[in-house]
Amino acid sequence: MSEAEQTTLNLILSAAMQEFLDKGFKSASLRNIVKMAGVTTGAFYGYYDSKEDLFEALVGEQYDYFMDCFCKAQRKFAEIPPEEQPNNLSNISGECMYEMLLYAYKHLNEFKLILCHSEGTRFSKLIDAMVEIETKGTHDYLAVLKKIGRPAPPIDERLEHILITGMFNTYFELIIHEMPLEEAKHYLTEMRAFYTAGWLKIMGQSN
Repeated sequence: MSEAEQTTLNLILSAAMQEFLDKGFKSASLRNIVKMAGVTTGAFYGYYDSKEDLFEALVGEQYDYFMDCFCKAQRKFAEIPPEEQPNNLSNISGECMYEMLLYAYKHLNEFKLILCHSEGTRFSKLIDAMVEIETKGTHDYLAVLKKIGRPAPPIDERLEHILITGMFNTYFELIIHEMPLEEAKHYLTEMRAFYTAGWLKIMGQSN
């Protein structure tokens, strides 16, 4: 790509970021983006096929990294020997959530797009996707407890869904409101302690 082409691409991406942040994906106008970028519609279509393609270019890499980090943590925990899992319940997920928080703060605009302005795209289902993965992980862990002779009482599926969804909504509030990073780190630690204690109680693993 030539220097001129790279400059044009950067102008389009910069204009698109502003338009999507201001209006959200559904209400954003390609006409406005092209106008702000100072390029022709023909020039735009030389880089992207559609508004969806453009939004993907802005946040796709960040979304995929975030989900990959989360899934890796789930797999890493599942690979721990069953008898050792209870003692590592909060460690791996805590490290993962911390790493994801730092990454999100390095890409705040992209994550504000994903979390607040992505309705109408695949990215709007981020929390739903994470809830589904976390729910499966919870069920797998309950099976491990049973296997090692520490059975837990059954958890109402509706309550489980509400609690897991609430946990992720709480987590993403830190990012949405751009809380100062040092405060966000502290709140994340407090949040993890709160939810870990709650889950241990529900699972019958604490007094």
